[in-house]
Amino acid sequence: MPRHLLTLEDVPPRVLGRLLTRAAHFKRRRGGHGQPLRGKTVALIFQKASTRTRVSFEIAASELGGTPIFLSGNETHLSRGESPEDMARVLNRYVHALVLRTFAQETLERMAAVATVPVINALSDALHPCQILADLLTIQEKFGRWRDLDIVYVGDGNNVANTWVQAAAIYGLRLTVSCPKGFEPDARLVTKAGANGHPVRIERNPHVAVRGAHVLYTDVWVSMGQEAEQARRLRVLRPYQLDERVVAQARPDAIVLHCLPAHRGEEIDAAVMDGPRSAVFDQAENRLHIQKAILEWLTEDIS
Repeated sequence: MPRHLLTLEDVPPRVLGRLLTRAAHFKRRRGGHGQPLRGKTVALIFQKASTRTRVSFEIAASELGGTPIFLSGNETHLSRGESPEDMARVLNRYVHALVLRTFAQETLERMAAVATVPVINALSDALHPCQILADLLTIQEKFGRWRDLDIVYVGDGNNVANTWVQAAAIYGLRLTVSCPKGFEPDARLVTKAGANGHPVRIERNPHVAVRGAHVLYTDVWVSMGQEAEQARRLRVLRPYQLDERVVAQARPDAIVLHCLPAHRGEEIDAAVMDGPRSAVFDQAENRLHIQKAILEWLTEDIS
């Protein structure tokens, strides 16, 4: 059976260390690291709009010697009722990996259940594992480690927040989520983190939440598909903007992360986004290097 990357549960700590090491290697030696995907093809099926995820996966596959094939949502029959299982059964006879950016996590799970090649979650409404792997690489670059740091996520408890909670449960991170009532991350994931001995702290006051933090993280308040809720979301989440007053409560060496795209003046202040604490664009660059490590790891046994 192939390895898949549907959630961070597919990346145990020993594999995480390998991926971060390989990603750092790819970053140091871009263009001089061989072609482990030579002769292999990667299908990129994107039912949602994308900039960083699409470009980083396309370039990653290409620079590793592979051939990426991009299929937008309206270019496949998933949008016309074809089952995920049937699509997977066909495509895995053509390609060596399937990268899917979709709505329901169930779609990924159904494809992976029948696929004979790796299936990679390039974002679902529930989780965004590739993003958090790139974030951990960025944190390791800045602090020399990703363990024993205080990470605070401020804002909407969306798919990125959910994945941070999952990371806390698996890797033993010290995580605080600061969000208004009704905007918490998935309660099942929070409960599981606590059961694993790594409880996630929920703090309503962002000024309190970030005290002593090493890493401050935020994301958009209105995700794809939530446009009808925009006015209410902006009103409720306004006190959770990552601005200079909030950042000043963190450690002097704290970094600010945002998975992008950013709405300056909403979830993050422009002075913070473009300021000396921001590692946002290093974080975005690291999507490319971690995607290379992911593709190499998942396809090494696929011929």
